[in-house]
Amino acid sequence: MSQRTTPRRLLAAVAATGLILSACTAVEEDPETTEEEAPAPEESDETDAPAGEEADDTEAPEAGGEVQIGDGVTEEACPEAVNPDNGCIYLGVLSDLTEGPFAALAVPITDAQRAYWAQVNEAGGIAGFDVDIDTYTRDTKYQPAEHAAAYQQIEPNILAIAQSLGTVNTESVLDDMDANDIVAVPASWWSGYAFSANDHGLIMETGYSYCIEAMVGLDWFSENHGEVSSVAAVGYPGDYGGDSAAGAQLWAEANGVDDVTVIPTGPNQVTGGQDAVVSAVMAAEPDVVLLAVGPAENAEIVGKLAGGGFTGRFLGSLPTWNPALLDSAAAPALVGLYNHLAPTEQWDGTSAGTEAMKASLNGELPPNGGYIIGWVMSYPMHALLEKAAEGGDLTRAGLRAAMDGLEVDFDGMAEAITYGGEGADVAVSGLIVGTPNAEAPLGIETSNEFFHGPTFDQVDYAQACSASS
Repeated sequence: MSQRTTPRRLLAAVAATGLILSACTAVEEDPETTEEEAPAPEESDETDAPAGEEADDTEAPEAGGEVQIGDGVTEEACPEAVNPDNGCIYLGVLSDLTEGPFAALAVPITDAQRAYWAQVNEAGGIAGFDVDIDTYTRDTKYQPAEHAAAYQQIEPNILAIAQSLGTVNTESVLDDMDANDIVAVPASWWSGYAFSANDHGLIMETGYSYCIEAMVGLDWFSENHGEVSSVAAVGYPGDYGGDSAAGAQLWAEANGVDDVTVIPTGPNQVTGGQDAVVSAVMAAEPDVVLLAVGPAENAEIVGKLAGGGFTGRFLGSLPTWNPALLDSAAAPALVGLYNHLAPTEQWDGTSAGTEAMKASLNGELPPNGGYIIGWVMSYPMHALLEKAAEGGDLTRAGLRAAMDGLEVDFDGMAEAITYGGEGADVAVSGLIVGTPNAEAPLGIETSNEFFHGPTFDQVDYAQACSASS
């Protein structure tokens, strides 16, 4: 059944059925229930608040029927609760919030998720519970060891993970997530997430994979810039650039193109610069360069190649853009030669989801498209919580079971996904193409229509396009 979710949608009724699981508490409706004292907010030294403890049978206000709860869900209100008579659902966030390579993107991702759940709580919450993502937010600095340590710290006290940044980081804790039925929404787009052998059926991806992005992006390029006879795929190895390069190779095989040059690189803080990439691209002389790097590397590669007489064009993956690039020396080259690829509407989108996102900022602009990512990422968890509550089971196992067949429409911001399938059955391929424009919101003017090319339907999408690392 389709679960249409908006920040203003309040679950009207909760079914009185569900599995009676061990270490769970039955919560029943009773308007006369007295208010419980809210737990104190977590201290700044990151000592964990008492969430998810087993409790005696009591009655929770606003619930439409019996709801089983367990770890990460309390009858007590959230810290600084919007609805003090509600219980609390604690979700974890594991992100790059200070000094890691994706902090500039991850901070607005997290801000958007905070704003999304604030709107849910202001609309009454979910089945008699507010949602808290602040108490168990941790900075992982985009390091697998930091990610794993932070996960172990918050795991006993959360119901699920609202954001897990990075494929390799997420994989570092997947086995433990599997053992404890911890569902997560990743801030990464690896093709392996479409296959349960890789994600254990715990990951709720949003949008397409980098592999699909490359295929559909090259279809778009062929339709809009002429026949492609050669491609260079530049990117970080592994789940990002490796996945994108694999998609370019699959596209080439399906379209009879023999000339594909894969050029691995790394962030500037690792490689010291992109001169080796520039030399390799100049030597290959491709029609189009597919970029799966960061914004700084994007600007350097495009700027130096354009300045050196390169006559091809560039397609940039979702993480390659930052509006600050329009203040760089590479701005003229980017405006003239670069197109941005995204799995969601951008700031100039017109869907109900985009309008709700804009409203959350009261007319202000975020620093970059990370805010869009964070808003879109929140829809699957919202829909999952509603479905699990409707089935009477707000436990970890209840959430995991509710994923099967769950359809999320993202209020039009992204293509609808039905979770629980495999490969092409769950994957989506709609692409939003953007062109740098200093007058446009966040520096990108977009098509506002999802483009679908022919290649993805011709490819056997039966396994991950690349290894994750």
